[in-house]
Amino acid sequence: MNKNDIFANSTIKDCRIITLMRNSHENGSLSVVENNGSIPFDIKRVYYLYDIPGDAERGGHAHCENQSLIIAVSGCFTVILNDGKEIATFILNRPYNALYVPAGLWREIKDFSSGSTCLVLTSDTYSEDDYVRNFNEFLSLTAPKRDFK
Repeated sequence: MNKNDIFANSTIKDCRIITLMRNSHENGSLSVVENNGSIPFDIKRVYYLYDIPGDAERGGHAHCENQSLIIAVSGCFTVILNDGKEIATFILNRPYNALYVPAGLWREIKDFSSGSTCLVLTSDTYSEDDYVRNFNEFLSLTAPKRDFK
């Protein structure tokens, strides 16, 4: 699928919370992320955000091909997703819940609680060419969604 098709066809409805396997014990809990069919892509990259000031905003971009899972492994934060036509807000505050974000959606992450850590697992390695960092360009790529009656 080409870049224009991805942005024209991806929607908020493609996003979902995936509940990760959770093993609770009296001495602590363990959650596992595996490529066992519950995740819609093979994990190629893992990174995490931490020491984030409460008033900071992260994200502010979309991906052309890269899919991701976003997890609040500590604390909580808000993820706002925009498909060019609809906006959805997700509050992540459980380390066993992962937000699946397909390619073609604008993402913003904000309202970080003190000590929060945001873990992101992605379907591809880093490539600057995969990013759309200008919101007006994103709106242009998603215009067919708004033009369709």
